[in-house]
Amino acid sequence: MFNWIKDEIKTISEEDPAARNTLEILTCYSGFHAILSHRMAHWFYEKKLFLIARIISQTTRFFTGIEIHPGAKIGKRFFIDHGMGVVIGETTEIGDNVLLYQDVTLGGTGKEKGKRHPTIKDNVVIGAGAKVLGAVTIGENVKIGAGSVVVHSVPSNTTVVGVPGRVVMKDRTKVSPLDLEHGILPDPEAQAIKCLVNRIELLEERLNKLSPEQKAKELEYLNSDEKKESRFLEEFISGAGI
Repeated sequence: MFNWIKDEIKTISEEDPAARNTLEILTCYSGFHAILSHRMAHWFYEKKLFLIARIISQTTRFFTGIEIHPGAKIGKRFFIDHGMGVVIGETTEIGDNVLLYQDVTLGGTGKEKGKRHPTIKDNVVIGAGAKVLGAVTIGENVKIGAGSVVVHSVPSNTTVVGVPGRVVMKDRTKVSPLDLEHGILPDPEAQAIKCLVNRIELLEERLNKLSPEQKAKELEYLNSDEKKESRFLEEFISGAGI
């Protein structure tokens, strides 16, 4: 237990620039208090003393704002930064070197029995407000952007953003066991808009190169009833998924 505590303190002091000394970590870090309490609650849970385990868990929730079910399995060097609003479900499994920010939920999606919460592999960063729901697996070296909602399994070495979560970067290299730069993420919507703008500029350039007669013919064709009917049919087929 003492070796584990020393390992946790070392991890926090090395990875969090706000941590000034060991005393500050011991007295002021709610994430450290929550995981320390969880180790004790999980021990009682493994001994099938479920009520005692839940009492410890709920007491910790009252003081820290972090709710970790005593049944959750958590690896080494687990770091909850800030921590308020974090919820970790009963059948959650978390590997080593995992970082969670505030308001993260590792939850279920219904009333199903058995494994119903996520499995988080090693070296994963989950940004503020992100939700990982269901019995999904998050691979190693994954970064989940703030506010994302992940409902499907994610392969290793990727970055996920959005609602629902989408993989926007593959084969990212792990720089540090706990990567605090969870705000530096690609913006797929901005990239899509940029592609559309570039396409419009290209079409306008091609249109400007046409002669007046060619422009008139193009405009006449675009405004014709035949073209409108054709476009309507295309949109209907596309919308119906045919």
